[in-house]
Amino acid sequence: MPSPHIAGAVIADAGRVLLIRRASPAGALLWTFPSGKVEPGESGAEAAAREAGEEAGVTVEPLVVLGSRLHPVTGWRVVYVACQLLSGEAYPASPQEVAEVAWVPLVRLREYVPGGVYPPVLAYLDGALAL
Repeated sequence: MPSPHIAGAVIADAGRVLLIRRASPAGALLWTFPSGKVEPGESGAEAAAREAGEEAGVTVEPLVVLGSRLHPVTGWRVVYVACQLLSGEAYPASPQEVAEVAWVPLVRLREYVPGGVYPPVLAYLDGALAL
């Protein structure tokens, strides 16, 4: 069986990035970007935008694919998509999946993601959050 293809929405706004805390963590992975399975016929960018709405209640516009990898914790193929926040206040929009949301400044990102962030995503955030 092939690994699921997951799209993650990397949403930077006002010097912070949006993370969600999973109600049921995938292994040691507790805090993540809003993310989920890419549906048939859907692009990674479309899936990332949809998942941002479904999980965090925000409307975003996909900007650019930052890269993809086999996630070191889950083994899933993940594509990371930089997204611009258009509207909405982040909240746990899907309580079965999301326990809480947090806008995290770059300097505190390692507290939430102790295993480290995928280098192309971190490079994007270094630029996006420095504004």
